[in-house]
Parts: sequence; structure tokens; C-alpha cells
Amino acid sequence: MGKESRNKRGQGPDPRSIQRRSVPSLLGLVQCAVLMMCIPTTGLAADIAPTRFIAPNGMTVLVLEQHFLPIVEIHALIKAGAAQDPPEKAGVANLVASLLDEGTTTRSSRQLAEQIDFVGGSLGAQAGEDYTTASARTLKKDIDLGFTLLADILQRPTFPKQEFERVRSQILGEISSDNDDPGHVAMKAFNQLLFQNHPYRWPVNGTEETLGKVTLADVQNFYAKEYLPNQVILTIVGDVTVDQATTLVQTYFGSWKKGMVQPRTVKKPAAIDKKIVQLIEKDLTQSTIVIGHSGISRTNPDYYAVIVMNHVLGAGGFSSRLMDTIRDKQGLAYGITSHYDARALPGSFWINLQTRTETTNQAISGVLAEMKAIREAPVSDQELADAKAFLMGSFPLRLDSTSKLAQVLVQVEFFGLGFDYFSQYQKWIERVTKEDVQRVAKQYLDPQHYALVVVGNITKAKVRH
Repeated sequence: MGKESRNKRGQGPDPRSIQRRSVPSLLGLVQCAVLMMCIPTTGLAADIAPTRFIAPNGMTVLVLEQHFLPIVEIHALIKAGAAQDPPEKAGVANLVASLLDEGTTTRSSRQLAEQIDFVGGSLGAQAGEDYTTASARTLKKDIDLGFTLLADILQRPTFPKQEFERVRSQILGEISSDNDDPGHVAMKAFNQLLFQNHPYRWPVNGTEETLGKVTLADVQNFYAKEYLPNQVILTIVGDVTVDQATTLVQTYFGSWKKGMVQPRTVKKPAAIDKKIVQLIEKDLTQSTIVIGHSGISRTNPDYYAVIVMNHVLGAGGFSSRLMDTIRDKQGLAYGITSHYDARALPGSFWINLQTRTETTNQAISGVLAEMKAIREAPVSDQELADAKAFLMGSFPLRLDSTSKLAQVLVQVEFFGLGFDYFSQYQKWIERVTKEDVQRVAKQYLDPQHYALVVVGNITKAKVRH
């Protein structure tokens, strides 16, 4: 979903803050960490029944009581991300998120850090393609502080000029460093090919060119237009009652005034209708390969059949076809995976691997052959059973902490999946048949029209695709 805010409070030392933690706070965190490993997951999904209400200022609020640990997660989703960045100024949404906790009208960056660190909690923000999240996590006894600090950074950030320059320079340094990573270079080029003239083509943190154009006014304008309570889903999970949560929301967010929501003009990305190849020369002993095309949205009714199909193809680790063929049988790569990045609008499907320079063409041919094979013949009964068993069995592990629950719950609300998602997910997976897998493979895999990026010694690789 994009890079994290530069200074996520409570998730690592801030060189500008004084770390102050009392012995009881540390002991409390250790006790909670031990308890977290013991949370029962059996039947957990079926028990998830959040209370939902709309606050007077238009904020959507979800409350899920979980009383087995004295922890509360307060998780806000703002319905604006990198897809809403101004044209040719990619990186604005990420800069806004990164600057939220760099000073407010009531607290300095240092004070925010000291106050959340003192109670052993966490505070941070992170931008993604479709939305931005900000969250606070504290023990139950410190819930008022969690609400205070989260409300402060969401409603009263000051975006100091000095911090803007510092954080932007830091992100530019990270971007420059990423340019030495062939995997990053390949994915960046792949997205540029796939999402031409669409905001998804840019990295969430922008590029050196686009971020260099961003001004402090751009950050302030983005915040003013997009950070509205009627654009926020606030999820509260943990040791708190609905009545308590309702009072806390009114106390700390009640004065936040609703505003006019900006119309969304971003259209569905155009699909690739031909083969597009980009070869990037680097003096390396291996070729980094990314190959793929348009994917699906998270609300696509075929989503569950697609993830079962993709598990068989390449997302299933050592049990996947790509790993079996490309790694085990042909010895062309150490690892290979396939991905569907399902977003608010159709995202991407891609396969990535690294192989020796001289086996580049063989590896690409092998990938395309597997894409073709899963379209042309049904998967085996064993492949289907294994894929469904993994997806169904691992589902509760996505819900085994207050933090995970809050993140999944807010996404369920954002994508409009319905709260029966928690009780029905495994049933939806179980219903997928071999015929469904072959049908979605034919519909959502295209070994003829794709974007291909190869980073490496192109002269020696002699790429023919």
C-alpha cells in the first residue's frame, strides 16, 4: 500500500525525541506481547460483529469490542491517497501523511513523540494508492491519550516549512537509493507501462522529478480538500464498549466540521491491447523480470475465484506451478511469485523473478507457458483442495490482533464488502470450483498481451520477447 510515514511514533526511535518510558510501561508491553501470542483464533471470524454509526459530522464509525486484552486500536482511514495527487506531482498524499505528526497547533513533533512513547503506545500515518490511514494504539488506561493525539494530528497539523523541507529531502534520498535496486526499478517501469495516463503509474512516494515540483502549498491544499470528517472511516477495536467509544468520538472529533467532498475524476485504467517491452541496461549477472497486465478491482465478483487460481499459479509458494516449473524442474530462479493487486479500481497482475542472464528468454517462455496452461486445462483436484485449504486456514491469522482486525475492518467498510465478509469468506473460497478457476484464468490472464520489463545485462541476455 505504499511507504510508511517517515516517523511512525512508537515504532522505532526518533532521533529528535527523548525516549521516556517507565518500567511499568515496559512490563505492560511485555505482558501484552506474551498475551497476543495466545489469542484464540478458532471461531474468531464468526464472532466479528461491529457496531456502525454515522457521527453528526459525517464520519463513519465502526466499533468492535474485544475484551480479552487491555488494548485499544484507533484506526482512521481517509478516503484520499496517491490516486488523488495533483497531475505530475506524485507524492503529495504521502508527504501529507508523513507530516501529520511533525507538529500541530497544540504540540510540537517532540511532544507528540514523548507523550506516545511514555505510555508505550504507537502513533503514525501511512499513505497508499486509494486511501491514507492514521492510527493510535494504547493500553485501555491510556485510551484518552490515544484519542487526543490521533485527533490532534488529523485535525490540527501545521506542516512546518522546515519539516516539509526535511521530510521531502529524506523521501528524495530514499527514492534515489531505491533506484539502485533492480527489483524496484523493474516494478516502477512496469507500472509506467501498464498505467499510462493514470495515477496508478506513479509510486506512492512519487519520483525525484514529481516530488521536486511539490510545494508546501500543494501539501496544505491537499490536506484542506481531502481531510474532512465525512471522508473518514474511524475504526475502534479493543477493550472498549460501544457507549464509551461513542462518547470518545464525540469528545475528540465532534468539533471537526464536515466539508464539500471533491468529485472523483479518476477513471478505470485502460487495458493493454498489445505486447509492450522495456529493456533496462544494468551491469548485473542476473536479469530481473516483471511480466503482467491489468488486474481486477477488490469489488470484482470473481475476486475469490481469482485468488484461488492465482494461488495455484504462483502465489502458493513451493506448491505453486510457477515455483515447481521455473525453480524446481528447470532451475531458472531461486523464487518466483505471481500477484493480483486488487484496488478500488482495477490494479495489476504481475509475475516477478530473477534469473541468470543467459536464461532470461527461457524463464520468460516458461512463465508464459504456465499462464497459457492454466487457461487451457482444469487444475487438478489436489491443486484446488490445497489452494482452498491454505486460503481458508490462514484467514483467521489475519484477524488475530487488535491492529490486524482494525485494518481489515476498515478496508471491508471502504470497499463495501459487508460485515458478513468475516463469517462468509471461507465459504466463498470453498464454493470455488475447477470450472471457476479455468473460467477466470481465461478471462483475467492474457499470455498474448502484456507488459514486460527486464533489468540487467540486456546485450548478453538477447531478449527476444
